[in-house]
Amino acid sequence: MSCNPRAAAFANRVLAALAIAAAYAGAALAEPLPRLGADLAQTSVSGLSSGAYMATQFQFAHGRIVVGAGIVAGGPFACAESADNPFVHLPGVKAAQALEICVRGSSRWLGLPDASTLARKATRWADDGRIDPLGTIASDRVFIFTGSEDDRVATSVVDAAAALYQRIGVAEDRLQYSRNEIAAAHAFVTEAAGAACGSAGSPFLNDCDFDLAGAILKHILGALDEPSPRPAGALALFDQGAAGDRAGAQGLAEQAFAYIPEVCRGRRGCRVHVAFHGCRQSREFVGDAFATQAGFNRWADANELVILYPQTGKSGANPLGCWDWWGYTGAAYYAKKAPQIAAVRAMLDRLAEAPE
Repeated sequence: MSCNPRAAAFANRVLAALAIAAAYAGAALAEPLPRLGADLAQTSVSGLSSGAYMATQFQFAHGRIVVGAGIVAGGPFACAESADNPFVHLPGVKAAQALEICVRGSSRWLGLPDASTLARKATRWADDGRIDPLGTIASDRVFIFTGSEDDRVATSVVDAAAALYQRIGVAEDRLQYSRNEIAAAHAFVTEAAGAACGSAGSPFLNDCDFDLAGAILKHILGALDEPSPRPAGALALFDQGAAGDRAGAQGLAEQAFAYIPEVCRGRRGCRVHVAFHGCRQSREFVGDAFATQAGFNRWADANELVILYPQTGKSGANPLGCWDWWGYTGAAYYAKKAPQIAAVRAMLDRLAEAPE
């Protein structure tokens, strides 16, 4: 049966309009983050890949409130600043430099991430007030992970993350590094969710019979009660726009997730863990896969933890929906006033406000 081209075109326009309407309807359903009276001074962070870089950036920027970090397949704080390239501010040069140094770890002309250079720069930025004093990080607990089948971020790059923490004073017993001990690909490792261990690709979750979320939380926070068999709290979709601009220069999506145990809605003092997704792992790419399957939520119920899952949006400058770890939102992307860091801090401040 033949199809009328005009009718088909009209039908396509109707479907597109309905899709847009549905998107706006979903946005309207998203609520602001609740005021919970959370304990801001006990914040912890973690992330995969670009999310690992954002976790270190947030930790260094707000060391006074962050007690620890989980770095999965990521390099050192401000890694893209390792080389002082005179052409770095030309379009595309900074991104290419970051890719060579901080992902491939194979740049012959720019070298590898350099912990001493980055420590020196971080000290200067702390003195200038761009980030918190480095002494606030020396007492943190840090868990670093890279899988032996990760062909995206070189092990040497992850090694540099461990070296920088050591250089700024994180003690050996406070730094745990799982280096190629599990045959995971470039993915967040789980006990039972995702693709087979060692399999690359979306949604970047690897079932390696290992609870990486639990390992991170226990190392950072200490003794925890056993996790719930399954999450019993609510995964809330909230309006991220309240924390700043939506998409655009800031690079955030309109909506994000927060897992809130029921006990935290009626009792002040819950801690917050911020879990940063990786590139191509945001809601726009994988739906709620990272927020529901990474493994953090099971630990949240039994241990009075709120899990915050902020979300990026893709754009022409950031087509893969990565967190900004090389400067697409501005030259000081690693500092307190950087748009994405400021937005996440605003989300935490909101959760810390006293309930109405």
